[in-house]
Amino acid sequence: MSLTQKTWGGRFSGQTDNRVEAFTESISFDRRLYREDVAASQAHARMLAEVGLLSADEAKKIVAALDDIAGEIGRGEFAFDIQLEDIHTHIEQALIKRLGDVGRKLHTGRSRNDQVVTDVKLWVRNGIDEIDGKLRDVQRAFLEAAGRDRDLVLPGYTHMQRAQPVLAAHYFLAYVEKWQRDRDRLADGRKRVNVLPLGAAALAGTSLPIDRDSVRKQLGFDAVAGNSLDVSSDRDFLLEYVFDLTVIALHLSGWAEEWILWSTTEFNFLELPDAFCTGSSIMPHKKNPDVLELIRGKTARVAGALHQLLMLVKGLPLAYNRDLQEDKQALFDAHDTVAASLELAAGLVRDSRFRKDSIAARLEDGFLDATTLMEFLVLRGVPLRSAHEAVGKLVRLCEERRCRLKDLPGEVYDGVRPGLASEVYNVLGVANALAAFKSQGSTAPAEVEKQIRHWHGRLA
Repeated sequence: MSLTQKTWGGRFSGQTDNRVEAFTESISFDRRLYREDVAASQAHARMLAEVGLLSADEAKKIVAALDDIAGEIGRGEFAFDIQLEDIHTHIEQALIKRLGDVGRKLHTGRSRNDQVVTDVKLWVRNGIDEIDGKLRDVQRAFLEAAGRDRDLVLPGYTHMQRAQPVLAAHYFLAYVEKWQRDRDRLADGRKRVNVLPLGAAALAGTSLPIDRDSVRKQLGFDAVAGNSLDVSSDRDFLLEYVFDLTVIALHLSGWAEEWILWSTTEFNFLELPDAFCTGSSIMPHKKNPDVLELIRGKTARVAGALHQLLMLVKGLPLAYNRDLQEDKQALFDAHDTVAASLELAAGLVRDSRFRKDSIAARLEDGFLDATTLMEFLVLRGVPLRSAHEAVGKLVRLCEERRCRLKDLPGEVYDGVRPGLASEVYNVLGVANALAAFKSQGSTAPAEVEKQIRHWHGRLA
């Protein structure tokens, strides 16, 4: 390979050391940017023709040749060579091989620095749209489950101890809310992604009469980056995207942990589908929640990618530095991991079923009605702290007698407050406790139905 095939070869008189070629190449992973590189290059060529730096015929030939190159890459017919370093150089050299000097004109008015960040922004923009679509599908799966199990009552937990009763639909809708916040973060971050870097050139702009707004319109960007020095070093949008992916992964991990626990013999709440589980090589009875465990475990990869990127940009001076080549592997891995996890999560939720009889058999355990009893006393004029203390003593008495609050005799309640026994049993037990909820956004059946209707309208 001649030095002139390097995009920077004219300055050098000796060949690059083979070890350096291997160390500095990025084509092994940045080839994923080929569609974005072709699209940006085609827009750039059309713009060069508009301002007279290319003829209309030259631009037409470049656009057509780039389509051919993209087709070859997509079909697996394109030969990659680490000596050509990256996807940008591969495509440019393939263009020159086809068109000669016409191909050599494409890079007019741009640098690999602004070219790279433009390609990455286009890829991240597409990535955001893909993840948003998968989040929407997961929301729909959880909403379907809310409708399917709308009458099922679950024990709600804090500190992994039974706390208060909640409708299963309320539980599923809690995750619909989390996924929506994830989608909102992505949508907000997309605004900062959708600013065109191309045309900043290496760092200072160019003396050539380019039209950046033309490229902006062709590629669907909302604005043009305002400072050329900032452009090539900017990876804020990438950090923000991988942070958003990390939060999604954390939400998935928390949900996976719950379902791993709920599928155990000890909980016996949940029947996971065979298609999403594996067995043991030595214990023939095992049905292991491996997919859920890996969704939980792969969160470490996504969070690790974020940390890697944070350390990558720490202390980098303006403008471009080769360190930034290392951003793509972390980006791609985080995106791929979350995309696969979301796809599996939707399938798991749609195909899993609660063991309703098992849940119902123990639903009255754990004093799920204790807080409702306390609030019942508050409604009758007992100060909250006094009511809290009184119910705590009643719970302790139940533990001593090995009974439930609704099993205590009336004289016990009359001892707390005269006349209490005549009405207290109307709020004791899980069904009565659930019916007592009233606040907006609570697990009150009417509130849950309202939210189900809301989300059906929103996710239609």
